[in-house]
Amino acid sequence: MKFMKLGTRPDTFFTEEATRSVISDIRSDLVIRINNINFLLHQFSLLPKCGLLQRLCSDSEDSNAVTIELHDIPGGEDAFELCAKYCYGITINLSAHNFVSAFCAAKFLRMTEAVEKGNFVLKLESFFNSCILEGWKDSIVTLQTTVKLTEWSENLGIVRRCVDSIVEKILTPPAKVTWSYTYTRKGFNKQQQSVPKDWWTEDISDLDIDLFRCIIIAIKSTYMLPPQLIGEALHVYACRWLPDATKITPPESSVSQTDDVAENHRKIIEIIVTMIPADKGSVSVGFLLRLLSIASHLGASTITKTELIRRSSLQLEEATVSDLLFPTHSSSNQHYYDIDLVAAVLDSFLLLWRRTSPAPIENSQSMRSIRKIGKLIDTYLQVVARDINLPVSKVLSVAEALPDIARKDHDDLYKGINIYLKEHPELSKTDKKRLCRPLDCQKLSPEVRTHAVKNERLPLRTVVQVLFFEQDKGSRANDQRMSAQEELLSRGKQIPLVRDKLSKLQLEQHEQTAALEAIGKTPAPSESSSRNHQKMKRTDKKIALESEKKVAREEIEEVETKDGGSSGSKINAKKMMKNRSGSDHSRDKSRDSFNFYDGIGVVGSGSLVFGSVRCNTFGELVFVPVIMASDFLCYSILLLVVIFAIISEFLMKEFIPSLNSDPPKQEQE
Repeated sequence: MKFMKLGTRPDTFFTEEATRSVISDIRSDLVIRINNINFLLHQFSLLPKCGLLQRLCSDSEDSNAVTIELHDIPGGEDAFELCAKYCYGITINLSAHNFVSAFCAAKFLRMTEAVEKGNFVLKLESFFNSCILEGWKDSIVTLQTTVKLTEWSENLGIVRRCVDSIVEKILTPPAKVTWSYTYTRKGFNKQQQSVPKDWWTEDISDLDIDLFRCIIIAIKSTYMLPPQLIGEALHVYACRWLPDATKITPPESSVSQTDDVAENHRKIIEIIVTMIPADKGSVSVGFLLRLLSIASHLGASTITKTELIRRSSLQLEEATVSDLLFPTHSSSNQHYYDIDLVAAVLDSFLLLWRRTSPAPIENSQSMRSIRKIGKLIDTYLQVVARDINLPVSKVLSVAEALPDIARKDHDDLYKGINIYLKEHPELSKTDKKRLCRPLDCQKLSPEVRTHAVKNERLPLRTVVQVLFFEQDKGSRANDQRMSAQEELLSRGKQIPLVRDKLSKLQLEQHEQTAALEAIGKTPAPSESSSRNHQKMKRTDKKIALESEKKVAREEIEEVETKDGGSSGSKINAKKMMKNRSGSDHSRDKSRDSFNFYDGIGVVGSGSLVFGSVRCNTFGELVFVPVIMASDFLCYSILLLVVIFAIISEFLMKEFIPSLNSDPPKQEQE
């Protein structure tokens, strides 16, 4: 802090009751009355430097003792005494604390260059320009002292020049800041850390709200600082001047404030709300909610509260449970937490959300947003439910405000209801039913349903609903398992068809190879040409069979891949040829055709084996296993086995003889 020292004489002013005079051998001939104080002074000391006193004394008829009343002098008796001491040459110290009053009083007394060269006003202006405006804290202190002389300070340009000086220093890059500043954040060390971006916020928070607004408006008009820095300055100022609304205290123990203090607080909060930057995220949602709580407590205007609700709803996704926990200040409410404000913010959020997201899609931004809000509100209800004075209607006003899609499950809502029931054991049955009304038992997890069934605090109707949906979900799960088994059976039936085709091709190849070997043992010379012709013909046929065999192999591999290895066995070509030996597909169509039906076998462990029961040309039944079923299907499938076996036996008796009685066309030819 800089100061200026003027004068060399010692202080000879003294005060006696309501009179101030200077020690002198010369009798006083000038009386100055200011309010209730009388100054006994000398004309020869004051008139050469004060143009106003010269004019007033010249108009007086009594030149020996002149009495002048200066009740309207800016700064009052203290400022006049400072100017009088300067006229007597008494040592005075000027600083940012008394500059404004001294300067305004000097201007009032017309202590200018026109009266005397090097007069008091000139020296004060020089001190103001070279010292006060060049300093950071000097400018702030000087600006703050203008509050008592607002009109004079504005007319003399003191306010404007101080604001310009302060704004200029705020816009200076932090790396170039060399002056002293106040920064009391936790964990900050000036010697070890660089200058923070918000170094200026604490110093300007000492200003009056009107002067603070002038600085913020001037900063915003430059568009050089980000909105977050301006929001931080507003946050620091609010913490400096507004009451703390985060502490939970009973309404009975709160100290009543005077009307003047409450009015000043209302003025501060209303001005702060108007200065919040329009950019989303310029201030935190926690700060907005605290302002809303204070505004509700102080009885701020409806416009202010509506704006705070709107701004809070825009950033409600960023809120935490602690941000929503602020006390109620109404004397009519006995509960601690102000749920009505939370409900108002939630309603504003939902109104905007429905307007922007009429049909939300899963995993979209709007869906994630509403799900996050649902989680936040349910967790908030778990905390406020511990308030023993909280009525059921307040809980329902928040719980039922959310749409159904806001909750992916109702586990958190159930926890909040359970906590409320535990803290309010005397709750009536009607209130318990009302409290459980928003709970959807279908959206409870298995663990929570298990807990709900055993919860004696829940109403009987809710427990019955939980049991019903638990049983319903169990039956649907069994139906899904049964459909999966049926699909597995249908896939297993496809494998024998392809295997049968492959066995036919292998059997035909085996018969042709045997015929070639028999012909090769006794060749006739006369038949060499015809044998060569038949050999070439058989070779062509063999190539065709090989290609068909390859296609069949590919088909069976594809079916086995789809089945996922459920067949449990590989094709044994030799056994299949043994069961069907002597058949020739190209010559005897009836003998190599299979009559088969699907069947079930029982192994030693009691499990069922699904497969195909086939009838070959000799009338023998061959069971080809496909898949195995677990024990729990035994009882349900055995009855189907008996019925299916009877029908199959009937079909075999009817169709197999008729097929065998028809002579093959190739043999007749």
